[in-house]
Amino acid sequence: MSEGMRPGYSDDKELVLKRLRRIEGQVRGLQRMVEDERYCIDILEQVSAATRALQSVALLLLDEHLAHCVSDAVKVGGDEAEAKLTEASAAIARLVRS
Repeated sequence: MSEGMRPGYSDDKELVLKRLRRIEGQVRGLQRMVEDERYCIDILEQVSAATRALQSVALLLLDEHLAHCVSDAVKVGGDEAEAKLTEASAAIARLVRS
């Protein structure tokens, strides 16, 4: 990112942080469940919930990246536009595989 440019999620930074803190709490809860030797399926259900929450944050960040960083680069054109599109495509591929 160029100096002086803000990330696309800047306007939603507090929302992103709030969601990540909630996920952090979920993961700590998972650790307690294992320490307490809770039933495997109960733990797996909570792992699934934490995974969905992380995916939700990832999609929000991706959406903001496309709407701001990629869109701005495409308007300018050139190598930067190509690089941003390639970068976004790779990020989408990683999310689909996860």
